[in-house]
Amino acid sequence: MIAGAVATAAAGGFWDLLVEPWQYEFMQRALLVTVVASIVCALLSCWLVLIGWSLMGDAVSHAVLPGVVLAYLFGAPFALGAFVFGVGAVGLIGLVRGTSKVKEDAAIGVVFTTVFAIGVVLVSITPSQIDLSHILFGNVLGVSDVDIAQVLVLAAAAFVVLVLLRRDFTLYAFDKVQAHVIGLSVRRTGVILLGLLAVTVVVALQAVGVILAVAMLITPGATAYLLTDRIWHMLWVAPTIAAGCAVVGIWASYALDAASAGLVVVCQGLAFAVAYTVSRVRHRGGRGRTLSAVASRRSFE
Repeated sequence: MIAGAVATAAAGGFWDLLVEPWQYEFMQRALLVTVVASIVCALLSCWLVLIGWSLMGDAVSHAVLPGVVLAYLFGAPFALGAFVFGVGAVGLIGLVRGTSKVKEDAAIGVVFTTVFAIGVVLVSITPSQIDLSHILFGNVLGVSDVDIAQVLVLAAAAFVVLVLLRRDFTLYAFDKVQAHVIGLSVRRTGVILLGLLAVTVVVALQAVGVILAVAMLITPGATAYLLTDRIWHMLWVAPTIAAGCAVVGIWASYALDAASAGLVVVCQGLAFAVAYTVSRVRHRGGRGRTLSAVASRRSFE
């Protein structure tokens, strides 16, 4: 009887720990922003991984920093400054790559590190009544009504475009030549994807900050890539995993009194580790296949 009572008390205490965080408004707001940001970033990450734009996602996520700081100085919306500098960084990378013998990866590395460094300098010298370091590491527990509205609007817009143009993006990822032959503007499709990348970086910025935003843009897609060989499966597996990691990460931040953004990304990394282990077991069992190997047959099923 005593053992049963102890077990019941322990179970009740654990249940209270699970439920308690969601009773607070700031936790509910943090969960909303993080889940929404995670879903739209995960959806885009599927194409970023397939196209090979992981480094581009890293570049854009870091390049928005000076734009956010300047937007603060001039009293403009943070999203506007971040978007302008994100698109500007992409244009600058294209300029360097197209007008010199420097390869794309080197151009990306030079541009994004330089622009990010400019942002760090601006943060250090900008007089501010708020802690601009939250831009670097996120402050999802302190999001305002304006921040939430901004995230919901931008995420909804990006989500709709990604869903409507999903077939164009898939063909662009697998076969640009065929896309051109059937009349799809390859250049325009690439520009749209880059624009969506800038928008989703702004969304992720509210949840995890500049430094960790790249994780939300790459890890879910990479995880889904290891688990399935169909693009359409990736498009629901990645957001589902990302949303689950958002819930667990936000809850764990309350339970452990630790950084919310960091724990969300840690959860995504753990999910990737599990997916990697599962994929290795499949491969050893002779059942492993890659998405690219079956893309021509299944990508439009």
